[in-house]
Amino acid sequence: MRRRRLRLALLALPALLVSSVLVANPSAGADPVAPTAGRSQLEDEDQARSVRIELTGSAMLDKVNDAGFDIEHGLTRVPNGIEGEAMVTTDQVAELKALGVKILADGEGFQWPEAADGGLTASFGARSVAPLTHADTVRVVRADWFTTKGQGFLYVEARTTEGQQADPIVGMQLENDSGKATPWGYARTMSRFVDSGQYMFHRNLFKLATRPHEIRVTSSTGGVAIGTVSDWLEGAPPPLTENQGYKSNFVNSYQNPQQLYARAEQIAEQYPDIAEIIYLPNRTNGYQRKAQATIGGTGESAVVVDSAAWGHEGGNDITVEFVDRPGADLPLGVEVTGKAIRVLLAKDANGALASTATEVSTALETQSQGLVDRAHPYRTNVGTGIVAATTAPVALTDFLDQKRVGAPEGEVPRGPKTIPVLRIGKHRDGSRPGVLIQAQDHAREWVPATTSLESAERLVHNYKTDKETKKIVNDTDVFFILSNNPDGANYSFYNNASQRRNMTNHCPDANDDPARRNSWGVDLNRNYRVGSGFDGYDGASFSCTSDTFQGPAELSEPESKNIIWLVEKYANIKFMMSVHSNGGQLFWQPGAYIADGRITTPRPPLGDEAFYWQSAGRILSQVKAYRETVVTPENVGGSSDVLYSSAGNVREDLYNTYGIFAFGWEVGGSVYNPATGNWQGGSFQPAWEGDPNLVSGHSETMEYANGIMEMFRIAAEWGKDKKDPKSTLVPGGGKFSRPVDVHFETNEPATIYYTTDGSRPTLQSPRYEATEFREPGEVFHVTTTTTFQWFSVDAAGNVENNYDPDKNKGKNYRTATITILK
Repeated sequence: MRRRRLRLALLALPALLVSSVLVANPSAGADPVAPTAGRSQLEDEDQARSVRIELTGSAMLDKVNDAGFDIEHGLTRVPNGIEGEAMVTTDQVAELKALGVKILADGEGFQWPEAADGGLTASFGARSVAPLTHADTVRVVRADWFTTKGQGFLYVEARTTEGQQADPIVGMQLENDSGKATPWGYARTMSRFVDSGQYMFHRNLFKLATRPHEIRVTSSTGGVAIGTVSDWLEGAPPPLTENQGYKSNFVNSYQNPQQLYARAEQIAEQYPDIAEIIYLPNRTNGYQRKAQATIGGTGESAVVVDSAAWGHEGGNDITVEFVDRPGADLPLGVEVTGKAIRVLLAKDANGALASTATEVSTALETQSQGLVDRAHPYRTNVGTGIVAATTAPVALTDFLDQKRVGAPEGEVPRGPKTIPVLRIGKHRDGSRPGVLIQAQDHAREWVPATTSLESAERLVHNYKTDKETKKIVNDTDVFFILSNNPDGANYSFYNNASQRRNMTNHCPDANDDPARRNSWGVDLNRNYRVGSGFDGYDGASFSCTSDTFQGPAELSEPESKNIIWLVEKYANIKFMMSVHSNGGQLFWQPGAYIADGRITTPRPPLGDEAFYWQSAGRILSQVKAYRETVVTPENVGGSSDVLYSSAGNVREDLYNTYGIFAFGWEVGGSVYNPATGNWQGGSFQPAWEGDPNLVSGHSETMEYANGIMEMFRIAAEWGKDKKDPKSTLVPGGGKFSRPVDVHFETNEPATIYYTTDGSRPTLQSPRYEATEFREPGEVFHVTTTTTFQWFSVDAAGNVENNYDPDKNKGKNYRTATITILK
């Protein structure tokens, strides 16, 4: 049985402030429209309110998603599961409770001990925890210090090999010093995190006045580990904005798809030496709907009517009238005059109306002279009720003439859209590494589009005057898709601010009526081929009214087909950023898992993972440089580890199918407010202007554009990297009187292939792996004399010592023998 889709946005949409382009939505989450005279209240949207919710974990997250709730953003992992905010009606609150969701009271919910915000944080930079041994039962994964708005924070992540034990639950205690050579103190209990029944780690965030030098973690089962504190988001190249004469701040308002595309075409026309437009081949379904009406209430006598023509192409001109004629023993019939349809209801021998909803539906589909495409009983009704006559003709409408209060005048262009790609680069011949920036897969996410446009503007405006920008444009080939979901984005701007998906209606009759018009469409970031819901992975829905509906098949939608076409045609695309909002996460693979056993899609090799982390540190350092917004390290990594499982996402497909370093970015993270001691969360459509130190669309656009520009620099350097990596076995070859623990180290992110059986190492040899996810490389406990033979390959494909692993000759691989003396 299909459930009706329930509007539930994790973060209440605030009042929208949209300069001259788009103006305010005055109520959070709701989409006020002018009342439509003569239409059924069944076709209106329910009013919603914000509530805080707690889910027991990813299994419940999937269950609630499948029920039609939208809970994809603003989630926080807590020891008891997942917390977030929801926009729901009173009836929907009851349905959530029936699903087992806890509704939190004001002030209720998880808070970190002695933490300012109750959120999570982590650090990046050189890994400074002590080398592991094979026997360690407690490991410090991260110990990270950062500052924001003049305040210091410590994030710690630790793991115990006995963490899965739940009876009794293994506890962990954290202590830190107050600087080098100071005593331990500040003992606190760490929080244990479990996802889909699997132990993840213990972690905590603390606000501290003094930067610690070391931490000590102690397990309740006796294990102890010490880790040195690292600095998160330090040591990146200077921001481009520090260059004298560097120009920025080009975008001054939110932009709808028409404006974004028009500006892309203008840029290509104004800067033909470095820019051009590529038009994607698959046109969207269009900002258009069939005209509809629900006639006769909700009972067995109700009928839903859909026009054959799109509303703007004549469907909106159709009227339907159910007519009671005098007499008895009269057959059911249909009369059509122009666009006016009169259904002449049947009468029985006693002169009573005798046409059922099913019979009337069939008559409309077969006798309306092609005006009606679909007619059917209301939702799951079987249609046995007797249809009543209408008091007047009922007009069909596509409901696209209802504008949100304050939206600009004028109609959005109807019909299918051709999506332009703005390509920027001096050498657009495939000889330079390509970078794909894809924004607004999800319609309601407005900041990603302005962030991407701002980045494009910076490239063309600074090309002739800023040497660093010139290097980027000369050494990369950048492809901007400023809005990958123009139909849904227009619907978000003009009809339903909470719209996430495109506008393609794949629903059968049971879910096809006007009151569900905001529940149709495909989640484009669930429509890809790797780790999809069709393969059993979690985080995508088979329900056509769910906001994570994956579509009827993989790559069913033109918007996703276009991405695959683009990366196959332009094989030089080696980097990709799918820009989303909101939440302040930067992530990559694995992005999905099967909840039963938490079986993820393949994790990247350790070298690729290290390159992702290194790139993330640089990108996020540039975000911080704008106004000290810190994306915290617990929000960085494999998306299934830091967020949730998202089956069929684009990043998974591009990395695993084409080898593209594919990032996902949730811009608009929390900003610390020193005046209140709290972190202010983001939203999909924050007010454009506002306190420059807090959440606003303008500030988010500028700071995250900084990050995208740094990604271009990373790609340019990657393309010029011809230096092979270096690797060592630690402690190295030699004679040892007892068994010894050894591990590999590299001078840059690189993947190591090795053998211990005397054979020549190749790309098919075992790969050096992480001890655990988010941890450094594994430790080999060598008990007998063993020879390691290996080589390393960096992220740019350079092989150590120019070794050729494919040819069965040459011995310029690395080798070391560990001799264990008897």
